Amino acid sequence: MTATLLVTGASGQLGRGVINHLLDTLKISANRIIATTRTPANLADLAARGVVVRAADFNDPQSLAEAFAGADRALVISTNELEVQGKRREQQLAAVTAAKQAGVGHLLYTSMPNPEPGSPVVFAPDHYDTEQAIKASGIPYTIFRNGWYNENLFMALPQVLASGQWYTSAGDGAISYGTRDDFAAAIAAGLASDSSESATYTLTGPSAYTAAEVAALVTEVTSKPIKVIQLSDEALTEGMKSAGLPEPFAKVLVSFDAAARAGDLGMVTDAVEKLSGRKSVPLKQFLETNKAALAG
Repeated sequence: MTATLLVTGASGQLGRGVINHLLDTLKISANRIIATTRTPANLADLAARGVVVRAADFNDPQSLAEAFAGADRALVISTNELEVQGKRREQQLAAVTAAKQAGVGHLLYTSMPNPEPGSPVVFAPDHYDTEQAIKASGIPYTIFRNGWYNENLFMALPQVLASGQWYTSAGDGAISYGTRDDFAAAIAAGLASDSSESATYTLTGPSAYTAAEVAALVTEVTSKPIKVIQLSDEALTEGMKSAGLPEPFAKVLVSFDAAARAGDLGMVTDAVEKLSGRKSVPLKQFLETNKAALAG
């Protein structure tokens, strides 16, 4: 295969992970990889390895069209624009349009589990509308519905361990956490594939866990007891605001608990292993490996 592979958001953790797997795991020639970012200077190390680095700003459709030129298969990593509602959708639809203008032969996109209308997750419509635009474009596609990262737990667990209390509104809802690197390996394999078939994969870890089950694992690893305290969505939002979180961000986080409670984040698939050829890292193993980070 000699296709040119493009990765947007290459300065981000997932983008870098995908490119590292293209280069080091899959042994793709660096000159076949295009890495795009708003800040090309941040990718000097990849440029030094022979990767083609291009500037691309999702707020500048013209820059996207130029950045996508010559790409056979393009991976659009969803942007992290969450402050202005609708902005992320606008950015990503611009990327789909640019890919079509540039004649990209296969379009890949990182979405989320169950983004269909009715999802409690605040930003689910951004993903759903982008998926629909990709399908309407006529370009063969691969959509990766990425589950929740194990790494997301580090946002809350240090404070949880310090207080011994975990406030949640997820109830008995489970989340199939997976490692960012496992997802990156699967996405890299999909990008490097010569498949022209359209497909949607939900990427998950090997098991799903409720908050109580995660707390039990963390206690097992750290020997620190955690009491899980269930609240309503409203009470949890108010608690987060009292702790100093801006209301929009608090609502995003609480919407994750609501999605877990609704059963939207607990699906377990073998897509990571199917695509990458490697077993997913179990959550307990991940926690043991990252024990120091749990303490903040």
